[in-house]
Amino acid sequence: MPDSVCAMTADATYGYDEAALLAVPAPSPPDDFAAFWQGRYARARAVDVAPSMRAAEQSIGSNAVYDVSFTSVDGVRIGGWLTMPLDGAVERGVVVGHGYGGRDRPDVEVPADRAAALYFCARGMPDRSRQPDIPDTADRHVLHGIGARDTYVHGGCAADLWCAVTALLSLVPEAAGRIDYVGGSFGGGVGALAVPWDDRIAAACLIVPSFGQHPLRLTMPCVGSGEAVRLRAQRDPSVLGVLPYFDAASAATYLRVPTHVAAALSDPAVPPPGQFAVYNAAPAVKELFVLSAAHCTYPGMAAEERALSAAQRRFLQWTAEPTTPMGEKESL
Repeated sequence: MPDSVCAMTADATYGYDEAALLAVPAPSPPDDFAAFWQGRYARARAVDVAPSMRAAEQSIGSNAVYDVSFTSVDGVRIGGWLTMPLDGAVERGVVVGHGYGGRDRPDVEVPADRAAALYFCARGMPDRSRQPDIPDTADRHVLHGIGARDTYVHGGCAADLWCAVTALLSLVPEAAGRIDYVGGSFGGGVGALAVPWDDRIAAACLIVPSFGQHPLRLTMPCVGSGEAVRLRAQRDPSVLGVLPYFDAASAATYLRVPTHVAAALSDPAVPPPGQFAVYNAAPAVKELFVLSAAHCTYPGMAAEERALSAAQRRFLQWTAEPTTPMGEKESL
């Protein structure tokens, strides 16, 4: 999250209280929405990802760190990091996305025990996946290829996630029994777009997911990447025919795996109605964690982040071994 202080004013709530947010629906997807995404997925599964891995110089906590790279659609080479327990005891895998600033290191804490975690950088994003023809800043990346559904960069980013799963399974075959996805903001939105079509993914944790409810987002000025899209749509209404294929809330209606969503009541970068629309749309087993705010600093933020991390860990453990009841919502 940025270091800016969140004003916690009505502006960042866009006039919605929690009850109103829980009533925000997903837009109806285009008739060929599923066929479009299934075709993208089939193309990604046909890629020879040719993964490479070499030990990094450092470890993080109880995990060894490896530098990794693999090939995604269109021959784009994707980079990232793989962490594995130092004792080599791997029972599951986790693919981890990132926000719209990219990623410069793996996380200190892996969201599941005895897991091999692949932290990939989506195409064009710093530090590991910069491309000469794709902008690496959020306001320009989000517009790359937006003139057509087959060229929009978010389709390629979803393919990067699918190819990351393939790469993880190739590098760590013992993770095959259980693969989960965790991603926030940009990574939450891309996760919502990608997870429904990949039956190798068993559960997902989406944190303040972006790209939900584009029709509403286009009416809501913000400080995030959505503002670049809103202004582009004003200048060039033709993009209104592309965005419905990349609506995270519409995609969430196709989710068939347990999904944990953390959504914020106040967020100057990703308007909360879009976040809640993703949760509301998910038809499968799901859990909601309500954050006070996101994409800013605010009183109590550290405690909320710790509580969210614990909730995600419980959720992923529950979905792997469902021996205890799971609640539908957590709120601080």
